[in-house]
Amino acid sequence: MADVEMMEGDDALAPIKILIDELRNDDCQQRLKSVRRLMTISTALGPERTREELVPYLNEMAAEMEDEDEVLLAMAEELGNLIEHVGGNDHAHVLLLPLETLCAMEEALVRDKAVESLNKVAVVLPNAEETFVPLLRRLATGDYNSTRIAAAPLFATVYKRVSDASKTDMRQMFSQLCKDDIPMVRKAACSALGGLASELGASAVHTEVLPLFAKLAQDDQDSVRIVAVDNCVTLGKLLPADKAQSLVFPVIRQLQQDKSWRVRYMVADHFNELCDTISKDVVEGEMAPGLVKLLKDAEAEVRTAAAFKVAGFCSKISVELALQQLLPCVRDLAVDSSQHVRAALASVIMGLAPVVGKSHTIEQLLPLFLALLKDDHHEARLNIISKLDAVSSVIGVECLAQSLLPAIIE
Repeated sequence: MADVEMMEGDDALAPIKILIDELRNDDCQQRLKSVRRLMTISTALGPERTREELVPYLNEMAAEMEDEDEVLLAMAEELGNLIEHVGGNDHAHVLLLPLETLCAMEEALVRDKAVESLNKVAVVLPNAEETFVPLLRRLATGDYNSTRIAAAPLFATVYKRVSDASKTDMRQMFSQLCKDDIPMVRKAACSALGGLASELGASAVHTEVLPLFAKLAQDDQDSVRIVAVDNCVTLGKLLPADKAQSLVFPVIRQLQQDKSWRVRYMVADHFNELCDTISKDVVEGEMAPGLVKLLKDAEAEVRTAAAFKVAGFCSKISVELALQQLLPCVRDLAVDSSQHVRAALASVIMGLAPVVGKSHTIEQLLPLFLALLKDDHHEARLNIISKLDAVSSVIGVECLAQSLLPAIIE
């Protein structure tokens, strides 16, 4: 077993030896305390001994303590902070081994923190081709699901800093992750797809990323399709407007009507961002009816997410269309059976006033404001009261006082 031995003349380091000994303490909290002080230990040991003794020692600890998630999580975080303590960028590669070990852990929090630290180290590596790409290959082609999940977010960090041959190899490995038999691996790849696409050239995006994107958006697992919504936003911004409309919008349309309410919820939650990737004609012609459907969804969670987007969406379309298609839905939402839907609407409905103008606000929105001011749910009432300034600037303080003040006092 690797160990960190104190040499003669190291009396000044006695407190550090205690910390090191506590890394093996039977008490989990003592081990955690010591791991949290790895920077102090490494500062006292110096860069050379940290590289040659402490880091291998930590790697053995990581491999042996599979059940100590709290300690491993702290270790994954602290290792990312040791770059300067191992001698700077030129020696940062020594941190890769224990972090690779931590990437194999089943606990997602530990794995995610190890990936975060790996990305910190990867950014400063002077020779990513020789040190990081082999690690990436081991993770991406490993037998354990956990290593393949961990590999997905690492590709984008070093992609632009490796040779063309390695880039081709990396794209092939990533493609295999997108087609993996395990849904959680495909989900991880789908989550990382947008980040990698941002690092690729236009040609690779069209020939390699878009086919993967389309396939993942039709995955049989809704956990994967949920993540595909984020990719619609990312790719929609990356591609020229005409390409986004022809290649990304059909996927948006498909996800809007997904059989899983969780996917529809994610579409509703990202609705205005999705609209920013397509032309106004399509927003008015297809996204407006799409939002209407989401506002009438059978699931209250979907209606809630959609309700939050009403004011923002109406600012993107004509007043006539907002009044014709969205306002009837707003009326229904104001008396929705779910208090969460009503509270969500109350938080944004005041924002419709500047969009539709004074006369429509007085005629059509004020009755809804009053209804929500008298709502049984306190959050709906508070949301209306907190946004009164948005209405007063449109209809004037006097009109506002005459219309709503009695209800507020009541």
